[in-house]
Amino acid sequence: MTLSRRAILAGAAALSTAACASVAPAVRHPTVGRIVREDPALDRLIAPDAVIERLAEGFTWSEGPVWIADGGYLLFSDVPQNRIHRWSARDGASVFMSPSGYDGPDASGFREPGSNGLIAGPAGSILMADHGNRAIARVDLATKAKTLLATHYQGKRFNSPNDLVQAADGAIFFTDPPYGLKDMAQSPLKELPYSGVYRLAPDGEVTLLEDSLTFPNGVALSPDQRTLYVTVSDPARAVIMAYDLDRAGRTSGGRVLRDFTAMVGASAPGLPDGLAVDAQGHLFVTGPGGVHVLTPEGRSLGRIDTGAAAANCAFGEDGRTLFITSGAFLVRVRTLTRG
Repeated sequence: MTLSRRAILAGAAALSTAACASVAPAVRHPTVGRIVREDPALDRLIAPDAVIERLAEGFTWSEGPVWIADGGYLLFSDVPQNRIHRWSARDGASVFMSPSGYDGPDASGFREPGSNGLIAGPAGSILMADHGNRAIARVDLATKAKTLLATHYQGKRFNSPNDLVQAADGAIFFTDPPYGLKDMAQSPLKELPYSGVYRLAPDGEVTLLEDSLTFPNGVALSPDQRTLYVTVSDPARAVIMAYDLDRAGRTSGGRVLRDFTAMVGASAPGLPDGLAVDAQGHLFVTGPGGVHVLTPEGRSLGRIDTGAAAANCAFGEDGRTLFITSGAFLVRVRTLTRG
């Protein structure tokens, strides 16, 4: 039996419609803010038609994003609310861990009792800058069991560890401003007379690297691990510091890589905070007016302006998506580079 041309076309159309119906449409997210281009070189890192997608909102102060490659999802902190949230393209946002930091009976001594910076840890875990427990901690992703790795320096409790990065040899570099404590530097809970930058060795030894910064905050390493970057969230000296690192993890040659102090103000919300580094050594660093994209030498190429203060950022998905925690919401930007 032969089929007419009309019947064949009708059947093909029906199959095409069924195939299209079986594929879920891509989720369209609202866009926010703008990408400010200060140098044509930015086009090689972020396409001219790139947009800032708002993925989730309703947070008090979102922070510390980390992409979990094994599970295909993002974790990030809401520090004042003492929670870690989970986001994925399939499931959206949900609470992953609560409390994420302090779990005791009286949190009145804390300004921000939750977790802050998060990074990937050994298989099946994350490493955490734990404001509420005033510690560097490891969390098992399956059980959510927490192990405190460091809580003191020379017998005195840390202020409230804020951000961290792990080197190839397993050492953890972290910052310790007093942001987690109520009344911060004037808190009666504060035991150390400074806000330090530290190195936690794989054997548990803690070494103080820097004690002269007022509010050390974000921390990152260059791709060759020979430079340590530290942001300073001080409105009077809003800078990014760069330090040379030797093989033993000791710092020297501290210098200002970029000074944002002149930009600080109501028209450009935010201060130097968290940062990410791409495979070529470009810095994506939060600061006044959004996430600034800098060359390894500190030259500005542009910025990702979300319209609100940006706290931190991290690469995820296929390595070319930059996730940004920006106050009340989470956003992402597709890039042409890789974290």
